[in-house]
Amino acid sequence: MKSSQAPGIRLITSFSRDSWYRGFILFLTFLFYTAYHLSRKPISIVKSELHRNCSTVIHPADLNITDNATWCDWAPFDQDNYQTLFGVVDNSFLVAYAIGMFFSGIFGERLPLRYYLSFGMLMSGLFTVLFGLGFYWNIHSLGYYAFIQVMNGLMQTTGWPAVVACVGNWFGKGKRGLIMGVWNSHTSVGNILGSLIAGVYVSSAWGMSFIVPGLIIASTGILCFFFLVEKPEDVNCTPPQHHNDSETETETEPLLQNSSHVVNGAIATEPPEDVEEHPEAISFCGALSIPGVVEFSLCLLFAKLVSYTFLYWLPLYISNVAHFDARQAGDMSTLFDVGGIVGGITAGLVSDYTGGRATTCCAMLLLAAPMLFLYNYIGQRSIGTTIGMLLVCGGLVNGPYALITTAVSADLGTHESLRGNSRALSTVTAIIDGTGSIGAALGPLLAGLISPTGWNNVFYMLISADVLACLFLSRLVYKEAHTWCGRVPRVRGFKEI
Repeated sequence: MKSSQAPGIRLITSFSRDSWYRGFILFLTFLFYTAYHLSRKPISIVKSELHRNCSTVIHPADLNITDNATWCDWAPFDQDNYQTLFGVVDNSFLVAYAIGMFFSGIFGERLPLRYYLSFGMLMSGLFTVLFGLGFYWNIHSLGYYAFIQVMNGLMQTTGWPAVVACVGNWFGKGKRGLIMGVWNSHTSVGNILGSLIAGVYVSSAWGMSFIVPGLIIASTGILCFFFLVEKPEDVNCTPPQHHNDSETETETEPLLQNSSHVVNGAIATEPPEDVEEHPEAISFCGALSIPGVVEFSLCLLFAKLVSYTFLYWLPLYISNVAHFDARQAGDMSTLFDVGGIVGGITAGLVSDYTGGRATTCCAMLLLAAPMLFLYNYIGQRSIGTTIGMLLVCGGLVNGPYALITTAVSADLGTHESLRGNSRALSTVTAIIDGTGSIGAALGPLLAGLISPTGWNNVFYMLISADVLACLFLSRLVYKEAHTWCGRVPRVRGFKEI
């Protein structure tokens, strides 16, 4: 008598070979971009250590103090304009990242993604470590730290277009919002881990707050070189269907679809022949002409402005307003990213169910504006209020940002108007995220310039940015609402308008 299979074996065999590969690629790319964001976060944690209120710090007995207010600060950030200097360091990275992103997608579609990602992570790890070595080499030159940030920003542009293109190659459109909403939590997970790792060393030796994340991202670069599979066809798996003739098929496409298909009445496991009508890479202007790319790009500019202002300035804001030390402020700021995880998943799930990517983004942005106002005025009254407001604001701010940079980018990069040209995905992703990165550079810069006049003005700037982001989506929201009112059958994902 044949014995029954163990429950674990039954679970393993219930998934097809394609499913295991898809799950593996999803995990790998999640790990890779977690490392990218993990290595970006330390600067926001270390800021409050580079410039402190030295009058409250116990100084060594053998130290000859000439200025009681700045003796414990790290030059050149010991000056009165330290917030402006922090803005210079932030924008050295962000401006380089924004400029480089527009070219990164072009390179990503013409170079093997495995080599491109591996090189980017190794070089990003190198420059992150070099920033931290400034502590041990006793470097006090603003030019040194600005140059390191410029080079790191350029290297970090290799990440986003490449990982989105890779995931887009493996996953179809059926439940893309949910899949990418869960997958995009790597941004918040990386921010959380980066904050916690930097917080361990920030008070004792802040250089290690950069060196450890730098070694981590370099290690993931080596992992990428040995294990990343760019396309299903490379391992004889079935490529996903980005567009189906039947809307019913689109609605019922599984998350991890099986590789079997019917040929002449028999089940075959070999992948069907992949035919592309336009195998050449798309031009920059050709990507801009895809319906919806311009609107979502401009919306992301302002959405990312808000998100990155929180990314770079929230720990310092908490330290100044709630009077926490550097480590406590860093730990508290992770709650914003925890809310971002929930917000990203919720945005993907809702947009899949309704078929309205633009409407989902607009609704969350409209809700975020009053929540930011409330957080500034009542968010520091108690620890419970702080925790609750950070979670809510994180979800509403990062939800639209996550949806646009993942599911929307993948939808537009595999748009029907491309007629099967799968090589457009990296360029479209780079255009959308590159435009958003302009906002990511402007946000911290404006925060550095405005914060000396009061934190209230910084929040007014953030609220205005949320409203502007909504305005750029107004035409798309109208079209989606018109479609629903006309009782047109719902299709998941972005539709041509």
